[in-house]
Amino acid sequence: MDDSVLAVLHRVSDAAARHDAAQADRLDRWRVLEPDAGRFLWFLTQAVDARRIVEIGTSRGVSTLWLADAARATGGQVISFDPDRAAQDDAATSLADAGLAGYVDLRPEDGGAGVAGLADGEVDLLFLDAERTEYPSWWPHPVRVLRAGGVLVADNALSHPDEIAPLEALLRRDLTAVTTIPVGKGELVARRL
Repeated sequence: MDDSVLAVLHRVSDAAARHDAAQADRLDRWRVLEPDAGRFLWFLTQAVDARRIVEIGTSRGVSTLWLADAARATGGQVISFDPDRAAQDDAATSLADAGLAGYVDLRPEDGGAGVAGLADGEVDLLFLDAERTEYPSWWPHPVRVLRAGGVLVADNALSHPDEIAPLEALLRRDLTAVTTIPVGKGELVARRL
């Protein structure tokens, strides 16, 4: 990862920390991905040679920057769904500043509808970082869209285990390789066999 991308990541993460500290309601917070979780996602994307990457929950684009930089290395493309247009506008600015805008297709729409509209087996890596309680209602699409060997990652597995538990149960039912990696707020990781 080059210095220009790291500088943008630090700028957005610092702005998010200041913003979130002033918000009493969690729904008003930007809730960006932690640096160690970002590094994990960046590495995993490259390790599985992901070229078709889908993110649900752009927020202000921190995770999008990590994914886009990995996509640059793999020759891939990121589709990022988030219904918050202001958040996606901020993410677009950050991506442009980092020289990564060409690797991301920002789509201001609901993530559940977005993933439902994707073809069977077309996704190499799916990253879920939205309202956790909605994930089960998207079923079976999160698994259906993964290619054989594709990976699903869900953030907040340790910080909100009760909200992630229904997703984890579905993944364990439909996929055999499922684990939680203790980085950031916990990353639930599943591989489609």
